[in-house]
Amino acid sequence: VQLQASGGGLVQAGGSLRLSCAASGLRFSNYAMTWFRQAPGKEREFVATIKWSGGSTDYAASVKGRFTISRDNAKNTVYLQMNSLKPEDTAVYYCATGDYIRYPSRAASNYDYWGQGTQVTVSS
Repeated sequence: VQLQASGGGLVQAGGSLRLSCAASGLRFSNYAMTWFRQAPGKEREFVATIKWSGGSTDYAASVKGRFTISRDNAKNTVYLQMNSLKPEDTAVYYCATGDYIRYPSRAASNYDYWGQGTQVTVSS
């Protein structure tokens, strides 16, 4: 299984970015997909998750209303649209999935496969 995250960058506060995560080596449409992030000196934290069908999503309170997770099962890709970005959103963002995820799962320890991460930096 390979997960390739992209789309990070430097943006001013209030701006937007869209992250993508392309998956291979798995039957993508069977898997819940999740975004985590990790800021320097902090633990990895849950951001958002989406059910295999795309019919259900769950968000951390800190991003709800600003971020939107979506997926395209035909393209084996999950997205994270991030609007109204804040400096505290600065982190490395990771996509993840697992073989036995009971949706919705916010615990990083439940996930088997991780992308390499993409850096998001929000300047004030």
